[in-house]
Amino acid sequence: MAKLPLEGIRVVDLTVVWAGPFATMLLADLGAEVIRVETVHHFQNATRGIMAFPPPILYQIPMGRDYYERDGKDEPWNRDAMGGRQLRNKLSCCIDLTRPKGLEVFKKLVGISDVFIENNTARFTESIGITYDVLSQWNPRIVYVNMPGWGMSGPHKYWLGYGVNVEATTGHTWIRGYPDEEHPLHNTNVFHMDASGGGTAALAIILALYHRERTGKGQYIDIAGAETAVAHFPDPILDYQMNRRIWRTIGNRDFHGAVQGCYRCRGEDRWAVITISNDEEWQAFSNAIGNPEWTKNEKFADVISRYQNHDELDKHIAEWCSHHDHYEVMFILQRAGVPAGPVIDHDEAIKDPQLAYRGFYEVVDHKPTGVHLFPGVLFKMSRTPLSVRTPPCKLGEHNDYVFKQLLKMSDEEIAELEADNYVIGGTAYLPGA
Repeated sequence: MAKLPLEGIRVVDLTVVWAGPFATMLLADLGAEVIRVETVHHFQNATRGIMAFPPPILYQIPMGRDYYERDGKDEPWNRDAMGGRQLRNKLSCCIDLTRPKGLEVFKKLVGISDVFIENNTARFTESIGITYDVLSQWNPRIVYVNMPGWGMSGPHKYWLGYGVNVEATTGHTWIRGYPDEEHPLHNTNVFHMDASGGGTAALAIILALYHRERTGKGQYIDIAGAETAVAHFPDPILDYQMNRRIWRTIGNRDFHGAVQGCYRCRGEDRWAVITISNDEEWQAFSNAIGNPEWTKNEKFADVISRYQNHDELDKHIAEWCSHHDHYEVMFILQRAGVPAGPVIDHDEAIKDPQLAYRGFYEVVDHKPTGVHLFPGVLFKMSRTPLSVRTPPCKLGEHNDYVFKQLLKMSDEEIAELEADNYVIGGTAYLPGA
């Protein structure tokens, strides 16, 4: 079997929620040995679910529905859907970093590792004494990554950086939503920072490892999740600088003048998206739908007039779509060269023929919940095939491997630290976690 790109690289992972675990998921997919350092004393919200011991009623609310088998079974922390996706190909051990003996074990692990990464608040590493100046003394070759929402410097350094407030502060919330709603109160939970921050962190780590190969030196990486998100919104920023225009919410419309919308189709809650960018596409669209009389109206004669009369045009397009299901809309218009596609739900996404042909979903035996289709690796490599090699790691599942095989601790040492209110070890959160 071909050697994976990051095989031989060991990552100490203290990440939480989405952005950090997404970064280390990418590294693990590429073959790195990612070891999550967790603790049975403190539950990390939104990393392995909502609560360590959720009450049954919680499974009925939207966020609680992220759990597999919503029936209050044992080990709910090993049944969270988001954790299940991002904990694949990883290992988990439990070490209490708040006590000196736990830090000593952690120090040994850092000493034999290549990367340390965390995305807690800026106070986290300072409060327990594991900042870069400390870890680089333990291991001068370490690549060390802090990736809080606002970075490790500046007046916002200690602000909490969840996706929802970063969305607002970076301006993304301001340009999303519908123009007929009270702006900007009505919006959806699209947390761009988590994906952009995670992908950026993985890239930065790979570059730092490459630099270390050439120089022998590790380095410090400071990533502000908010900055990775702002970099993805150049249009509104530059438009304001050059034209003093502030973008507003426009729903499914296009900022650049094309006719564009999301239209209700035949069937229950079925929709299709359509974009008509120029006169050629407009003529193709008109021909495809049979050239009804309204398509010949002077109000829709050119790009500018169509955009100026977009509301009226939307009513006509919606009426035509209402007689076809969302896939019919796609096939009819795409055959004519008009960009169009169905809005699909998750059931349709799982059955999507394109994803199926590419083998995107992989069958994974997730021991606590059974066999499921999981989203696969984000890209394909011809010489180093990537896959979901191991199912999502359970809490503390690899304690023995880390403590015995990697750190060469004796059974007596391990037993002593386990007996001391779980300085190390454990596979279940303690009451009150």
